[in-house]
Amino acid sequence: MSEARTSGPPAATATGGSGAEPAKDAGSTKDAGTEDTGNRPGPAGGRTRRRTPRALSLLTSGVGRLWLLALLIAAWELGTRTAGSDFYPPPSQILKALHEMWFSGPAAHLFLTDGALEDFRPSLTNLFSGWIIAAVGGIVLGLLIGRSRVAGAMLDPVLNFGRSVPPPTLIPFLLAVLDLGTQLQITTIAFGVIWPVLLNTIEGVRGVDRLQLETAKVFGISGTLRLRRVILPAAAPKIFAGLRVSLGFALILMVISELVGGGTGIGARLTLAQQSFQMPEMWAGIVLLGVLGCLFNLVFHLVERRVLAWHGGARRNDA
Repeated sequence: MSEARTSGPPAATATGGSGAEPAKDAGSTKDAGTEDTGNRPGPAGGRTRRRTPRALSLLTSGVGRLWLLALLIAAWELGTRTAGSDFYPPPSQILKALHEMWFSGPAAHLFLTDGALEDFRPSLTNLFSGWIIAAVGGIVLGLLIGRSRVAGAMLDPVLNFGRSVPPPTLIPFLLAVLDLGTQLQITTIAFGVIWPVLLNTIEGVRGVDRLQLETAKVFGISGTLRLRRVILPAAAPKIFAGLRVSLGFALILMVISELVGGGTGIGARLTLAQQSFQMPEMWAGIVLLGVLGCLFNLVFHLVERRVLAWHGGARRNDA
């Protein structure tokens, strides 16, 4: 009887006994992909095991990107100096020209020179003016068209045609009907960037779950309140995606409009440098535009994450 007892229970204790729980935890910890810290106990050992791999991965990815960027710049410097072409200055000359043109001013002006104030103010004013006009117009029209099946069916061919017209091709027409300068540039930017906002808003509004609309109707939520509480939150991810794409287009169209019909701004400065064969200054403008594009995207991404934090949490809960 004693032998029978000792031969049977180990299988049961291996699955449900208290002595089997540490082995189960160790296995689950390894399966979760956390860092093995050995048998050293700690007050926050479990919390450290969860956070350490993510922190290390973020640090490794950041360092890897910096090393890759430094390697590319070094290869660029070596290649341009080896080629010795006046049309391809090395990065050291480009950064020097960038500093002298725009960022060698007094500390009271945030190190911006007078040339930076003359170039940045009109360019950024026109860019954000056209982008805001397109954002407001695209969202309002998108809500109206998205909520009306008749309007959507009637205007769909017009929308497809309008989005297919390249905005720079309208500049000759705008030159004939508008004055050179601010009006031409803002109109070009607004027409070119309204389409991502408009089409994404329409798609977002049409994609609202019908169950949410029916629930709001049952609870007596209608009109403006339903638009504000149900439709806009549901369509917000699509709207923000269109706004982000349109911001990148706005930067491109800002430069194009200034290259053609602008006397001031970053694009005009590029044209002047190209005409006078000042290649480091011209490349400095190109690098500046790239940095501005990355900065705009980063800031917009942070704003989007903060505004749509509830949406990310909802997706994680659904998962």
